[in-house]
Amino acid sequence: MYFQHAFILDNWLNLLALTWFLICFNGYMAYARVKSFTTPCLASVMHIYRTEWMRRMLTRDNRIADTTAISNLERSVSFFASTTILVMAGILTVMSSTEQVISLIEDLPFAMSATRKEWELKLLVMLLLFVYAFFKFTWSLRQYGFASVMVGGAPAPGEGLSEREMEAHAARVAKMTSMAANSFNLGLRSYYFSIAILSWIINPWLFMVLSAVIVFVLYRREFRSSTLTTLMMSSELNRPVISNIDNGTQ
Repeated sequence: MYFQHAFILDNWLNLLALTWFLICFNGYMAYARVKSFTTPCLASVMHIYRTEWMRRMLTRDNRIADTTAISNLERSVSFFASTTILVMAGILTVMSSTEQVISLIEDLPFAMSATRKEWELKLLVMLLLFVYAFFKFTWSLRQYGFASVMVGGAPAPGEGLSEREMEAHAARVAKMTSMAANSFNLGLRSYYFSIAILSWIINPWLFMVLSAVIVFVLYRREFRSSTLTTLMMSSELNRPVISNIDNGTQ
């Protein structure tokens, strides 16, 4: 009990900063998910575009363009998955030479001194964040692969399926591609928040400030950006959007 009390007293600022980061990270994930059901955002609007894409895909005999588009999306996700592995390897390398990094950072303005264990804990948190991102990127890759199979197995225009059956298949494929995109989005959010963790190495107060700034930036881009306004210029989209997918919770 005494050891725990002493640990909290010695590391209260870092524990406070880490707690604030977790609130920002998990809080924004939960907020974005709930808000996407009632408010237009990039995820919900893009799901409507994907549904329109799949409806038109079902009317084409030649679907090479559709499979090529999905392959291009897979390549983007694959690039980030590969990059994440390199980043994790770099973090492990830095953890093996902590003393040199500590002496380098201590010369920076506003840098607070930290023990070797504190540094290793901060790097471990960053490593865990990129592990999380890696799992999201690889899951996104698999989901895009599932979508490719669904496109390949989609009924041809001349098979005589009812409009309801065609609509149901288009909705299934669109939802799969949206789930893949949302998994990719979660991985990208992890990259954004890693910038905040990087500042933790310099100063815990800076870490807390940047965590809040990252939340603001993500909110602006997903709910208030000019990109979203442009996507909603379509007459069908220029109305409240209720998404039938989870915004980044896969």
